[in-house]
Order: sequence, then C-alpha cells, then structure tokens
Amino acid sequence: MKMLLVRKFRVLILMVFLVACTMHIMIDLLPRLERRGPPSPRPGCSCPPPAAAPPRSAPRWPGKHTLRILQDFSAEPASNLSSHPCVLMPVTNCAVISFFSFLGFVVFCFFFGDRQNEDNEEFLPTGETPIDSYPNWLKFHIGINRYELYSRHNPAIEALLQDLVTQKITSVAMKSGGTQLKLIMTFQNYGQALFKPMKQTREQETPPDFFYFSDYERHNAEIAAFHLDRQVKWICSKRKVEILILDFRRVPPVAGRLVNMTREIRDVTRDKKLWRTFFISPANNICFYGECSYYCSTEHALCGKPDQIEGSLAAFLPDLSLAKRKTWRNPWRRSYHKRKKAEWEVDPDYCEEVKQTPPYDSGTRILDIMDMTVFDFLMGNMDRHHYETFEKFGNETFIIHLDNGRGFGKYSHDELSILVPLNQCCRIRKSTYLRLQLLAKEEYKLSLLMKESLLKDKIAPVLYQPHLEAMDRRLRIVLKAVSDCIEKDGYDNVVENDFNPDVNTGTTER
Repeated sequence: MKMLLVRKFRVLILMVFLVACTMHIMIDLLPRLERRGPPSPRPGCSCPPPAAAPPRSAPRWPGKHTLRILQDFSAEPASNLSSHPCVLMPVTNCAVISFFSFLGFVVFCFFFGDRQNEDNEEFLPTGETPIDSYPNWLKFHIGINRYELYSRHNPAIEALLQDLVTQKITSVAMKSGGTQLKLIMTFQNYGQALFKPMKQTREQETPPDFFYFSDYERHNAEIAAFHLDRQVKWICSKRKVEILILDFRRVPPVAGRLVNMTREIRDVTRDKKLWRTFFISPANNICFYGECSYYCSTEHALCGKPDQIEGSLAAFLPDLSLAKRKTWRNPWRRSYHKRKKAEWEVDPDYCEEVKQTPPYDSGTRILDIMDMTVFDFLMGNMDRHHYETFEKFGNETFIIHLDNGRGFGKYSHDELSILVPLNQCCRIRKSTYLRLQLLAKEEYKLSLLMKESLLKDKIAPVLYQPHLEAMDRRLRIVLKAVSDCIEKDGYDNVVENDFNPDVNTGTTER
C-alpha cells in the first residue's frame, strides 16, 4: 500500500509539471491567434467551417469489433461517434477547448487508468499474493510449462471448468476464420472461451458419402476429447484410485453448457452481423446462423428449444503477447481434395523422409506426432491438418491438441488411414504403450473410464454409447499395430523409454 501511494505521488508531480508546461505554451500562443482573427482554421485544429458542418447522424453500430471493445462493457455503440464541440466557434475558443479536453484526459487517466493497474496488480504472481486468490483463468495460464498444459493434481482446472458453466456471459462475437460458425464469449470475470453450438444430435452418424473436410463439427466431440486426454477418478475394490486415461494433458479445458440464445447471445452481442441472423422458426423456436464458409444459412440454422441450445466452451490459451505459439503443418496432412492423394498415402517409406527433416530429426517431436495419431484414431478424427506449439521452448516443447470437433462422427467405421504415421514410423513412447495396455484390461476398460469421466459434465451423457464401444475396438487395433512393429523391428527400436525416477505412471492410489 505504501509503495502504491509513493507511485501515485510521483505520477501526480509529473502530471502537474506537464499541465504547467502546457498552460505556459497556451498562454503564449493565444494572443497571436486572436490577432489573426477568424479566417480559415489552422491545419492543426479540426474545426470545419460553419457551412461544412455535417448534420448529426443517428447512432451507428461500430463496423469492426475487437476483443478490447467487447470487453469494454460500458461503451455503447453511440460512444464511438465523434463530436465536434468547436464547429461554430472561433479558433481561439477551439484552442481553449482542446486544452481543457487534454486536461480532462490527464485527470481521467490519473484517477481511473491507474485504478485499472491496481486491479491488475493483485493478479500478478508476487510473493505477497497467494495463488489461491488468483482468478481461475490466470491459474490455468500460470500452470503452463514445458511439459504439460496443466499438472495432474491441479484444482484450478476443476475451478476453471466450473467457471465455464457458471460465469455470466457479458459479450459475444463471431470468431473470424474457420469453416463453421464459432463464437467468442467473454465472461464477467474477463475470461474468454470459444463456443461451439450443437449442430447434430448425439446418435446422428456421419453419412458414408461425406468427405472428412465437409463434415459437421460437433460440440460433444470437443468435450469428449478433453476427457480422453486427461484423467478420471475411479473406485475399484473399495479403494479410490486415480486413473490417467491417456495422460497427454494437451487439450485445453472444455465443458458443456446450456445457453439461453436470447439473454446470453442475442441481447449481449455487439456484432451486428451476428445479431441480424436471428429469427423465429415456424415452430416458434429462436434460431440464428451467423456468417462462415460452410453451413451458415437459414437451411442450416442453429435453433433452440425454444431458446436453449447446447454447446461446448473451450478455455482460451494465454494471449500471444504472453505465450507466443507456432503453427506447424502436419507431415501426414491429408490432401483435402476429392481425387488427389497426399504423398504419405502413396509412399510407404514416407516416414524416413520426415525423420530427416527438422524438427523431426531430433528431440521428441516425432513421438509427439505418434501420441497425436493414437489420440485421433481413438476419436476417428481425420481433420488434423495443422498443430501448434509454444514458441518459447523451441524443439523441447509439446503439441497442443486443438480443434477436435470432427471426432466421434462414425462409430460403425474405423478409419485405418489415421494410423498410417504409427504404421510407417513404428515408434511409440513407453509410457503411452503401457497406458494403452492398461486401458485394454477389463477392470480399467477405456469405455468405462470415459463414461465415468463424462458423467461429470453438465450436458451428460456426452457421447452416444456406440462411440464408447468403438474406442475399445480401436484401442485393440492400435495395440495390434504396435505389436506388429515390435515383431518386425524389435522392442527397443520401437518403444522409446521416456521414464525417469521422478515419473509415476499407471494408477495412483489416494
């Protein structure tokens, strides 16, 4: 508190000095302006002549909405209109008004701008402020390190998931880019999340004639991917144990939420393009469709019952100013063409070429790709065209498993082409291999663990039962692929020992 008062006193002295200098300049300048009379305005003063004064128009929606504008909830659309206080005044009065406007701005910055800094100070990780008092979104950001998005026993993750489903939504805008509609939601505590609305029911399966790049993105796939990637508590033989499902911890927290389309989207959005797409269907349901590359029309509108709609909310990663990320093209990216095939689909030795190309020629990046391959195959996700890493750690980083909305589309079909990287490279982490073997056991069955974990979500049941059973079937296919590689190349050449004395795997009794 003492340091805060000292800082305010220094800022006050500086402001007084700047005001005194400005007044001295203005006093010296005003007599010269008065002698010149009221001819045409000076170039430095934006005072149009009386005849050119434009009529005041009605308030307009701002044309472009940045996240900064969306977080400023006190700013109404009319506040973006510029006013002209000196339209019918002489140059001298214009200069005086400019001076007092500047003075008012300085006072405002001193009394209110510094107050914002005070609010931010309590969120900074200092030795005097306990981490428990930080907002949940900041706890999540602090938890990011070179190995994982969050630690195994981090209560902040559970608190963040709770925030995603309980925090009041104060602003909504469409996310730019992407093929399908997604919304950026800002909460009362200034946290943000990416909202994917429900487009299909859980039992609807992707038609067999659909290409992977034209399929719907599913909100429940995002939720299930997060649970598949993390851990779940399990009770076995009257003992509470903690089973880490895949234990990759690479998917940012995602939770399901039932959203009121009227109060929590339409009434709070400042995005005019989004607001215009709302309508009432013949069944008296509230609908909207937004703007995007695919499926944004009245024929593909998102409708509530009557104004309630399900969706997934994914927590935002830290801002790029805090944690820069790099986007990488997946070496096993598909061609995204109806007829052409990618190089890896026609060259059985493609992996050897990849392993000689940076960053796959050193470090653990190729093993990260194998983990991602297993993750995608269990979900049936064919849409992994790019991936991201944190720039700070260079090649000693991990892959962030973002954008999983095209998983869990087909439960009656196993897309074996997703496993091509594993079949071609024949490499896998020992920790991943042992965990897959554990999840194949009847007492730790993958489908049962996933079902148990997904029951905690607010919109449970998240997955249709055949999708859970399909994961067990696909898990056996992965283990068979690894077994074939071991038989061909030997255990030591296939399974990479990534253990150290401080790493604990399997189950952790609590």
